[in-house]
Amino acid sequence: MSKQEICYVKQAIRYTNDWDVYQSILRKAFREKVVRPTMTILIKSCIIVVTAILWCGFGQDVKAMSRTIKGDPAIVIAAFGTTTKARVTYDFFEEQLRHELPEKYKNHEIRWAFTSEIVRERANKKFKEAGLDRRYISLAQTLADLDDEGYREIVVQSLHIFPGQEFEEVEKAAEAFELLGLHITIGGTLLHEWPFVFEAVSQVEPEFLSSKEGCNILVVHGTPETFSGSTSTYLGLDRYLSSAYQNVYIGGVDGVLTRNQAIGQAKQCNPKMVRLIPFMYVAGDHIMNDIMATEVVEGEASWSMELEAGGVQVDSVMKEFKGEPFFKGLGFYPGINRMFIRQIIKNLEALER
Repeated sequence: MSKQEICYVKQAIRYTNDWDVYQSILRKAFREKVVRPTMTILIKSCIIVVTAILWCGFGQDVKAMSRTIKGDPAIVIAAFGTTTKARVTYDFFEEQLRHELPEKYKNHEIRWAFTSEIVRERANKKFKEAGLDRRYISLAQTLADLDDEGYREIVVQSLHIFPGQEFEEVEKAAEAFELLGLHITIGGTLLHEWPFVFEAVSQVEPEFLSSKEGCNILVVHGTPETFSGSTSTYLGLDRYLSSAYQNVYIGGVDGVLTRNQAIGQAKQCNPKMVRLIPFMYVAGDHIMNDIMATEVVEGEASWSMELEAGGVQVDSVMKEFKGEPFFKGLGFYPGINRMFIRQIIKNLEALER
């Protein structure tokens, strides 16, 4: 087996660390009659792994499945996820997506996948404790389910903002499942290209306080990794904002664009008014606790508390959805969502050619 083939096998195993997905791979192997050499090696390797698991005590019968191949592609929305009530941001996106899809695509299957393992674990625990019939599943599980249901073409659209580690995981998962015969196209992150960066900022710009009113901080997530592709995008965004606006700064919960840098700039603002604007798709835990909390959380004051202690008046942007107020993450901006929807439509059209 070549190094590349070993890599493919490891990749497939890594991204199917779930019993249901192992079953899907095995069923695929049983159904496959004519396969490429690399596919044969991959499937045989997967069978060995699954068989070992069966011998270790799972003891479940795995049977070949017959099903009708679906003619239309499925749409998968891959998001980071959240454990907070701000998950309704995803409902807002899906409502807009279903409304704005061209008529010929409106009946296409839409599924969700959540890329953060820790968010899936915590959210599913909350759903179970609340007695909710709801579950966050991984992209690997979602792709396996669609494969079992007969889908051969899938459009995966990332809802990630920066092209970092989470998006790389989406690409790797899709590559692993393409080896099993699926045709998968992927829509990039919000800031995947520089024109996208400028357009995204223009969508948020109406929220900015004028220089006569005060200053603005765009709050991003950030990454601790210096080598991540998103790091250059963060720095590029910071450079663009500083050149385009006199009173707009950027600060990250993590990474090179630090809280201290952003707050230090904001404290110099005259007049002493600062608007904290979430530049994350969902304004969830970080915005609620790290940024806008009114009480100390885990021994640390929020950004809002620190600014107010320095004599600065603080506010944020809000969105009312279904009668309830929420901090306004990027997913509550129709223009931002439209940037993702354009990619979905483009990929659906590409599959028709």
